[in-house]
Amino acid sequence: MGRRPHRRLPAVSVAGPAGPASLAVARSPQPRTIATVQPDATRRSEDAPSDRAASAARTTVRPLATTTPDPAPATAGPPPGADPSARPPLRRRAWAWLQHYLRRFSTTGLVLALLFFCYSLTPSLIPRAWYYQALITGMSMVGGYGIGAFVEWFALKVGLRIRWSPRVSRIAWWVLGAATLVLVPLFLVLGARWQHELRALFGMPEQAPANDVVVVFVAVLVALAVLQVARALRRVAQWVSLLVDNVVPKPVARFLSGLIVAVVVVLLFNGVIWAGVLHMLNNVYATANEKIDPDLTPPTSPDRSGSPGSGSSWESLGAEGRRFVALGPTQAELTEFAAGGDVIDPADVREPIRVYAGLDPAGDLEATAQRVVDELDRTNAWDRSVLVVATTTGTGWVDPGMSSSLELMHGGDTAIASMQYSYLPSWISFVGDRSTPPDAGKALYEAVYQAWSAQPADSRPQLMAFGISLGSFGAQGAFSGLQDMTTRTDGAMFVGTPNFTPNWTYFTTNRDPGSLEYSPVYEEGRQVRWGTEVSSAANVWDVPGTWETPRVVYVQHASDGVTWWSPTTLWSEPDWMREPRGPDVLDAVEWRPFVTFWQLTGDLFVAAASDIPPGHGHVYYLEYADGWSALNAPDGWDDADTARLKDLMRAEQTTVESSTS
Repeated sequence: MGRRPHRRLPAVSVAGPAGPASLAVARSPQPRTIATVQPDATRRSEDAPSDRAASAARTTVRPLATTTPDPAPATAGPPPGADPSARPPLRRRAWAWLQHYLRRFSTTGLVLALLFFCYSLTPSLIPRAWYYQALITGMSMVGGYGIGAFVEWFALKVGLRIRWSPRVSRIAWWVLGAATLVLVPLFLVLGARWQHELRALFGMPEQAPANDVVVVFVAVLVALAVLQVARALRRVAQWVSLLVDNVVPKPVARFLSGLIVAVVVVLLFNGVIWAGVLHMLNNVYATANEKIDPDLTPPTSPDRSGSPGSGSSWESLGAEGRRFVALGPTQAELTEFAAGGDVIDPADVREPIRVYAGLDPAGDLEATAQRVVDELDRTNAWDRSVLVVATTTGTGWVDPGMSSSLELMHGGDTAIASMQYSYLPSWISFVGDRSTPPDAGKALYEAVYQAWSAQPADSRPQLMAFGISLGSFGAQGAFSGLQDMTTRTDGAMFVGTPNFTPNWTYFTTNRDPGSLEYSPVYEEGRQVRWGTEVSSAANVWDVPGTWETPRVVYVQHASDGVTWWSPTTLWSEPDWMREPRGPDVLDAVEWRPFVTFWQLTGDLFVAAASDIPPGHGHVYYLEYADGWSALNAPDGWDDADTARLKDLMRAEQTTVESSTS
């Protein structure tokens, strides 16, 4: 078959980045030319936006052969027997989708995500369960990825562009993959070893090995979920930018779009999402607060709120208030303890006074505090030797270790006054309400102090202030500083104080040079001192110099996540991580940006877990014997009595709160 003659071809115009390019084909046989489009060789991730002009296609012209092949048959199509509608195999399509999805990621971001994955498995303050580890790892990974993607984007913006050949890019991906295969199992093993060391340091039993595959899987899911939300918000910002692009310059449009989306997200979270979460939690915890434990018996003693003669009914006290007034060492137990020493005559043992006011329906803190004062008047608490004003935690909880140790030490010649200002867990106040606890602490103390001041000075009880955890934050809201504390109290004890408490922060920041953040010395220990171990008295009395009265005692553990959690650990290393570690903190604990914040956030939630032994984390049961002995021990009380009290508290840690009739 002979060749067909050349046909005249019309001019072809191809649009490229520099404008149209005309390609003409002459009548006479000569090389034909076509336009090919070559994309920019630099790969950019979805998370590292680039300039459109920089990535525009380039048009080049190359010659082809002067002859043309024989024309294809008119019936050209798929090979005989092939199904025109057939799709590639599922495995091939899945692999293609995976490759496409991975190309959307920032390489720098993935490198830092891997690095932060490794960091997240390093130890912090409290031993972790696998699910907390997975959440911490996931949030750390997405934080590292975000930092890396931002660095890559910023480098492109300032013109720092590195062009990799396809071969080098493939090698880099293989290196990253190999590093992942080595580092992930290595740090999973190291993480398990660190957790073993930490549990041994706490004296905790060994835990069953975690399923590392589950930890990695859940961590990746958490990271991808957060990343997809961030990408969706960025797309919304880009859409807003397009809307205002014709009105303002492009840089201004981008800035405004990001600002608008950020403001809308914050308003949406605070006004809708957080409000909805609070509404749900309110319903859940309101039900728990109203539920009456059938194992609790309403008190019959007139020295307790909720008794038949009390102005505060049993039902109005709330769940924690009912536990507070219904439980405690019985008079028989108090007598038995007094008989074991020479300080309190067993014949002088009295029924302890415990007064409590439940949450006011209208949220009136002053009215609630006045109900507490009315109960103090009714029980004639002004004739006791010690009166403690205790600010509760978020749920209305009063630490039974504090109340029991005080009552045992003084043979029941005590009164404890408290009130409820919320029924929500303390962590919610950590996040969304830092005004109510100090307002409640101030309202309660001011009301009691005013009534106490009206009593004869030579016969009224010692007035003490107390708070633990969020209650410590709230109790200190009644005082402007150390002088106010020592002027208007006969002593104060604050336990497990949150990092954001103003007085604690001031004393710790202005500690004497050379003293450590976890165990500070302020003004040579003249009036305020810290106890940081189970044997807290050893700490407070080891400070040289005279300890003047009235005294203030802070009790805290080096391993307490409630005390050491702070949002500033996102970007700043705290002093206690630069200084020598506390007695129950591993030397391997180190600060890492972003990662340490999430580790301490996990520690915050598990610091008071039921398996944490006394003397560690946020568990302060035995330290009260040391704290009260330093503040207001009765005459004749010595170290042997403190040890005897601690032995009893240790032996009956979970049972000392027995029913009171």
